[in-house]
Amino acid sequence: MANNVKATRIELINTKKRIKVARRGLDLLKMKRQALVMEFMKIVNEIKGKREALRNDIAAAINEIKMAEIIEGQMEIERLSYLSSNPDISMNMRNIMGVKIPELDTKYGKTGLTEDYLVSSVPVSVYDSIKLFERVFNELMEISQKEVAMRKLLYEIDKTNRRSNAIENIMIPRMEANLKFIKDHLDELERESFSSLKFVKEHVLDEPQR
Repeated sequence: MANNVKATRIELINTKKRIKVARRGLDLLKMKRQALVMEFMKIVNEIKGKREALRNDIAAAINEIKMAEIIEGQMEIERLSYLSSNPDISMNMRNIMGVKIPELDTKYGKTGLTEDYLVSSVPVSVYDSIKLFERVFNELMEISQKEVAMRKLLYEIDKTNRRSNAIENIMIPRMEANLKFIKDHLDELERESFSSLKFVKEHVLDEPQR
C-alpha cells in the first residue's frame, strides 16, 4: 500500500488525522462491545433456572388438568375453554447500543372467565389448572423474549468484535506503515535538498571572482 501513497506533507497531515479518527472509533467500538457483553450476561443471569422452572410448571399443569378432567369431566373442561379467548400480544422495541431488543406485552381480552367468575363458579381443580397454564404461558413468553434478545446481542457482539479487530489489526497498522513511508520519504527529500544547497553554497563561495 505504501507504494501507492502520495508522499506529500498534506498527505502526512491527513494520514495522522485518519489514524486519530480510527483510534477514536476503535475506542468507541470497544466501549460498545463491553456494554453489549454486560447486557448479554445480565440476560443470561436472568434466564438461568427459568427453563427448569418452566419444565416443572408444565408437568404440574398437565397433572392438574388431568385431575380436573377426572373430577369434573371432559365436557365441563371443554365448556370452560370455549369461554376463554386467545391473548393479544403486542411487541415494542428497546434500543441497546443500536441493537433493537423486542419486548412483548400480553393483554387478555374480555371473556366470560373473569376473575370473579373463576373464584365463585369454577371448581377448584379447574381454577388451579387455569392459573398454572397462565403461568406456563407467561414463562414461555418471557423465555422466548430473552432468548431472542440473547441471539441478537450475540450477533451484534460478534459483528462489533470483527470490526474492532479489523481496525486494530489491519487498518491502523496499514495507515501507520503509510505514515512511516511518507515521513521517511520527506526526510530523504529534506536531506537531499540540504546536501544540494550545501554543495551549491560551497561551490559558489569557492568559485574565483572574475
